[in-house]
Formats: sequence, structure tokens, C-alpha cells
Amino acid sequence: MVAYRLELRERHPDWHNAPVAEFGPRDARMLVVGLAPGRMGANRTGRPFTGDDAGRLLYATLAEFGFSSGVYDARADDGVALVDCRITNVLRCVPPGNKPLPSELSACRPFLFATFRRLKRVRLIVALGRVAHEGVLRAFALKPADFPFAHGREHEITANTSIILIDSYHCSRLNTNTGALTPQMFSVIFARARGILDELH
Repeated sequence: MVAYRLELRERHPDWHNAPVAEFGPRDARMLVVGLAPGRMGANRTGRPFTGDDAGRLLYATLAEFGFSSGVYDARADDGVALVDCRITNVLRCVPPGNKPLPSELSACRPFLFATFRRLKRVRLIVALGRVAHEGVLRAFALKPADFPFAHGREHEITANTSIILIDSYHCSRLNTNTGALTPQMFSVIFARARGILDELH
């Protein structure tokens, strides 16, 4: 993964080509967890889900339910701000072919665990895809087999406080082009997230 990042840095010196930090307020109650920075998205722009098709759908849906302000323009400096929401990835760096090795997932897990420890107010996690779902569970030392992944499924994770995990298919171009995930299906996930957080007030 590091070698791939260095190769991209040589080919595209004007890109970010480095680990991509989380985005959003640290006191957010919702955390969105994806797989990894996209090669043409976050790896290029330096902000999660920014600059590719997945980002267009994600930020539009976040705005629809009041989780962001500003106008998304696929640039890290477009002025978009997240509201009660933070975005991170299981992997901080782009993997070759968007297919990380098990050893890479294991090596990056401590960073995800550290994210959970820092974000004291998180009560809801939206996992985008099976790899993100399993990454979240493993970071909490839970067995994925005990919490089967399915789009729209909810799981209760008991850490210091109760956290709800909602599964969604990843908003990748592959899923949206094949119809595995439609904008309507994605909206249902965040409508449910909004409902849960509103109930916590």
C-alpha cells in the first residue's frame, strides 16, 4: 500500500497522496465509516469522499438530512462543513485496486480504534460496506460472525455507552451503476440515522 502511494505521488505530484485524515466535528454523534480513500477521490483531494462518484452521493445525502452545510463542489476547499457528523475510513491510505490485504486492514485497525476513543459523543455509526462493517466490529473486539452484515440492518454495540451500528452498501460507482444501491436506498439509511439522533435529544 505504501509503495502504491509513493508510485502515485511520483506520477501525480500535485495530488494529496498521503494518509487522509477524518473530516467533521469531534463532538459529532454520528460517524460514517468507509473503506479507504478513493484513488481519484480522497487520495487526490485530501478529504474523505471528495472528488469521486461515491462522494457526490454521500455529501448530497448528508445535506438532504441536515448533516452538512455549504455546497459540495468536489474540492477540499469548497466550504462544506459537517453537522453532528464525522467521516473516516477503515484505511487511511488508498490500497491498490481498492482491495486491501488482510495484513493492511490489521495494521490500520489501531488508527480506527483510536478514532473511537477520541470521539466521546458518538452514538451512531454508519458502516459503508462489509469491510467497514467488519472493521468497526473488530475495532471494538467483536466478532463479525455475531453481527451479520446486511443493507439496512442495525446492531447494538455496547462499549462504554450503547452505540447503534447501521449497515449500508457502499456508495461506490460499482454499486450505484449496477443498481445494488440506489439513491433512495441510501436515503433510507440516513433518514433512519436522523430519526435515531433526533430521539436522543
